[in-house]
Amino acid sequence: MNIEQDIDYELKKLRVIAWRMDALFYIPGTNISVGLDNFFGLIPIVGDTMAVAPSVYMIYKAKQLGATPGALAYMISNTVVDLLIDSIPIIGDVFDVVYNSNIRNYRALERKLNKQAAQAYEVTRQPKCLQMA
Repeated sequence: MNIEQDIDYELKKLRVIAWRMDALFYIPGTNISVGLDNFFGLIPIVGDTMAVAPSVYMIYKAKQLGATPGALAYMISNTVVDLLIDSIPIIGDVFDVVYNSNIRNYRALERKLNKQAAQAYEVTRQPKCLQMA
């Protein structure tokens, strides 16, 4: 496998995690998604800890994949907001259904990596004399 295939493979794994956590299924007749994060949130204290573990893993993998400090800060802030508001009974559960921090984090990572890949591709397409500058 080459580096591009490795990154694609890791992104696919992270996408599965994000969607299982935030959008395992949709409530029939609505656009409202429910995931494992929502079910974990129903368990006081322990549930919020179980729900944040995949988010922390996604941030760790994002760093390994080369996400910028800005993208990592965005992902961390989404996770912290989700954790803090999730800890509020009932309000946190409703917020969690709407906010979907794992999907937000995945999309941010995907956008950033695609932007970096496009920039790297443009550099390789420049004539050799411009690459040295």
